Amino acid sequence: MIRNQYRELICSVQQNREDMLSSKSNRLTEALEEANQLFSGVSCAREAALDAQFLVLASNLGKEKANELRSEITTFDSLTFAEDLLTFMGINRTETEGNDSDSESMSGGYLPSNAWYKLGEEAEKYFRRAPSFHYMLGSFKSEPPVPRQRIERQRKAPGGEGKRAMPAQLKKMEESHQEATAKEVERILRLLQTHFRNDPHTPISFFDLVVDPNSFARTVENIFHVSFIVRDGLARIKLDDDKLPVIEPVQNVEERNDDHSARARNQVVISLSHEEWREIVETYEITEPMISPPDSIEDEMETA
Repeated sequence: MIRNQYRELICSVQQNREDMLSSKSNRLTEALEEANQLFSGVSCAREAALDAQFLVLASNLGKEKANELRSEITTFDSLTFAEDLLTFMGINRTETEGNDSDSESMSGGYLPSNAWYKLGEEAEKYFRRAPSFHYMLGSFKSEPPVPRQRIERQRKAPGGEGKRAMPAQLKKMEESHQEATAKEVERILRLLQTHFRNDPHTPISFFDLVVDPNSFARTVENIFHVSFIVRDGLARIKLDDDKLPVIEPVQNVEERNDDHSARARNQVVISLSHEEWREIVETYEITEPMISPPDSIEDEMETA
């Protein structure tokens, strides 16, 4: 029964489409109220589907009806408003038509004496109190801006004696380090020249000279110091018949200048890891360092 009622309602709406779209008809509202009553008895999915079908149809009709409405609320007709206002104030059209030649009657004599009072009394109902006065864009009276309080920043105090002494201290440490490096380079150069002077025909192995079997750090320092000797042209490194590096001091000035110019065109970067240092010590069977540490040299000189 509910399904038949839904079908009859949908058919009725479709047949009376024009009547439903009329702005003076309430048939669409009545159809929606009837659908709401039928929906209270819906218990199956098929009945709910018929209700949804009617709802889609009613929504489309409501949309078309809303599009056909013409709203003239925003349009204001001043002549119509004036006519309604005069009618409210009690204008007598009969007197004005009979006294067209009378200028005084046309000037306002046809309005009742209490016409404006009547209008004001009616308008008073909608304005319970007079609106307060205020500026739309603020006051026109200009005032000077309030001066901001100036906050004085504290000046940084000049550096003390301790801070100024720090660069001098670093400079002294750097100078002492440079002096120690220069002394160590001179010591290694004298050691190299002494070994070469005792046996000038036997080349000195580079690894025998720089490798310290007891200290990897001393080995790196020795390579670092020997690099200064080679850079200044006081010694040169070359390969022997077995393609192993050997080192020998440069004797005369001319040979030193030639070697220096050749060295400027050929530079080598040496990398040495801890594992490679161990392999060199075992391969060359180095048991004692050729370049003794500086501390042991000073101890020997003090003992002597």
